[in-house]
Amino acid sequence: MEQLHFQYAVSRPITQSAHIGVVGSGDLEILVVPGEGGMAQVQVLTGSEGFGQTWDHVLTRFFTRYPIVAQMTIHDYGATPGVVMLRLTQALEVLGYAE
Repeated sequence: MEQLHFQYAVSRPITQSAHIGVVGSGDLEILVVPGEGGMAQVQVLTGSEGFGQTWDHVLTRFFTRYPIVAQMTIHDYGATPGVVMLRLTQALEVLGYAE
């Protein structure tokens, strides 16, 4: 199991938490809680090693478009980048985020 840690400068505070998805074949679970200090902190726990750069690209794209101040934990079970973006977008819906 690989643990990846990412940090992004962001500007939009959130006030609630979200839980999206389940850990299962080809899927992932995302836990989001409000963060502090204008930073998004992301921890990815994955059984698919060697994809750190892919994770960084997907998360950079997400936080560039949706700069939420959050602490996020992602439990990955082989999700594709498309599934990751789908789940991240679902988290925004639960959080009531509006652009």
